[in-house]
Amino acid sequence: MSPGPSKQRTPLSKDRVLSAACRVADRAGAEAITMRRVAQELDVEAMSLYHHVANKEAILDGVVDMVFAAIQLPPAGHGDWREAIRPRARSMRAVLSQHRWALGLMDSRRDPGPATLRHHDALLGVLREAGFTLPMTAHAVSIIDSYIGGFVLQEANLPVKTADDLSEVAGGILEHLPEEEYPHLTELIVDHALQPGYDFSGEFDYGLELILDALEARRGGADPEAGGR
Repeated sequence: MSPGPSKQRTPLSKDRVLSAACRVADRAGAEAITMRRVAQELDVEAMSLYHHVANKEAILDGVVDMVFAAIQLPPAGHGDWREAIRPRARSMRAVLSQHRWALGLMDSRRDPGPATLRHHDALLGVLREAGFTLPMTAHAVSIIDSYIGGFVLQEANLPVKTADDLSEVAGGILEHLPEEEYPHLTELIVDHALQPGYDFSGEFDYGLELILDALEARRGGADPEAGGR
């Protein structure tokens, strides 16, 4: 009897190594990314990874770049800068919701990859083309991205995911909440959060619009921190 066909192993590549590292982080956080864990994910020896990535730091640089590559770029030359920023903000929220571990890495890398650089340059370009001064451009990027990252963290840590969860959690709070002692909190829960159609995720777009409107009001003006210069 002739031996059966041998199983073909997909060759290693840098992209495969980085994708495996992302899967490791998705399950156990960025601190779980080690050469050994990534090799186990790929069912190979750890030494074989060094043919494609120099070390763990190179893997961290690479997975951050993969995350940036997944975020929708704001289109250049758009007539309304806010129309360009909105889809990028929503895309960033969606991507980071899938890879929350990246929040602690995205601004920490000293050797940013091409997707990271391309993303930042495109974002800056949209704002500069819209007439933002250079200081206001820096303010805008910081405010927008801090808001997105903060919302992703807040949303991830909420004890509710569905309307039924909200009803259960809110009901439990109200059961032990003296209305006369906490009238405003009771009002918010009963007359707002528990009303039909309420969805906390809708707060994201509302907050984003407030930020964009405020930035628009100062778009072409002087940086207030520069004393009117």
